[in-house]
Amino acid sequence: MSALLVGGVLVLLVAWAVAVWNRLVTLRNRYQNAFAQIDVQLKRRYDLVPNLVEAAKGYLTHERETLQAVIAARGAALQSLRTAAAAPGAADAMAGLSGAESALGAALARVFALAERYPELKADRQMRQLAEELTSTENRVAFARQHYNDSATAYNTARQVFPASLLAGAFGHDRPAALLTFETAIAAPPAVRLGA
Repeated sequence: MSALLVGGVLVLLVAWAVAVWNRLVTLRNRYQNAFAQIDVQLKRRYDLVPNLVEAAKGYLTHERETLQAVIAARGAALQSLRTAAAAPGAADAMAGLSGAESALGAALARVFALAERYPELKADRQMRQLAEELTSTENRVAFARQHYNDSATAYNTARQVFPASLLAGAFGHDRPAALLTFETAIAAPPAVRLGA
């Protein structure tokens, strides 16, 4: 009778360990898949940047340094994305991508700020179309990033809660998935003057 009881307890423990393993693997695969969606959207964004620079180049002849900064920031962001895609969820890779994306966003903001000073550039059909595509892509990136962060949070929670936390490290789930945040350069809001 006691051998049967011990056998039953062992079977339950093994079943529980298998369930924990399967859940952690499933959640890890979900956040990695969610990162793949970020990868797709960021690559789309990076493909638009050279076109934007080319469209602006004719109008911003005195702003070559700004345009070169955008291209350099794009290159750094693309390299950071490759690093992050090789290790989705790794803290250093996510931090590198976040920093590179912030630098690219700031460089693009400078180009758009300059475009405001050049009415003919602002009115250029290709520039307007590229700006619309970038805005659309930014929205897609934001949604993909939110999905990734939600998936990473679910994984992190599953590996930290008791009793799964007892096995997470032994099963190779000892590091949390880092969240991905992009710092954006926010310009000062325009002054509002009532009356003349």
